Amino acid sequence: MGASDLDFLAGPPQAVAPHLLGAVLRRGPVAVRITEVEAYDGANDPGSHAYRGRTPRNAVMFGPPGHLYTYFIYGMHTCANVVCRGEGTAGAVLVRAGEVIEGIEDARSRRPSGPAHRLAQGPGRLCSALGITLDDYGCDLATGPVTLEPAPHGSGAGEVATGPRVGLRSAAEVPWRFWLAGDPTVSTYRPAAPRRAR
Repeated sequence: MGASDLDFLAGPPQAVAPHLLGAVLRRGPVAVRITEVEAYDGANDPGSHAYRGRTPRNAVMFGPPGHLYTYFIYGMHTCANVVCRGEGTAGAVLVRAGEVIEGIEDARSRRPSGPAHRLAQGPGRLCSALGITLDDYGCDLATGPVTLEPAPHGSGAGEVATGPRVGLRSAAEVPWRFWLAGDPTVSTYRPAAPRRAR
């Protein structure tokens, strides 16, 4: 696969996101068909890590599209994002869930409990199943070690649903979460927990 196959990533994240459904994220022997994503539009989006500008943590979001932005949440989970837009303008799509279609035994060795449809259900589980870590930050998705294979044109991945993003306190109502309707691997929607009064 060449970089030209990923040219569609140069668009705005909210336009790119639905086109990632049905695409395949691969690392080593494990491949996951993407079934749920969320778009984050940089300086235009209070929910984005890049809303307040460039930092060492989010720098890859300002680079060329087609790279991987990884970060750690809750002190325990890695999340993976596909960088989009053009160089100098931040944008990314969080890969929220998918179906393990190759390397299921390797995925199970990292996530030994639960049914097959939950192996990559949620961003932390997805990264665990694929073996994606913070060391994959900035990875070129055309050359690896994590690669992205676009969904086949006209593959009929299924009906795309859209709704609010998960767990955000800022701009949560923006309907930039996209998923394949009825797919059992899609994660459960959870709004952000209300802040506790001090």
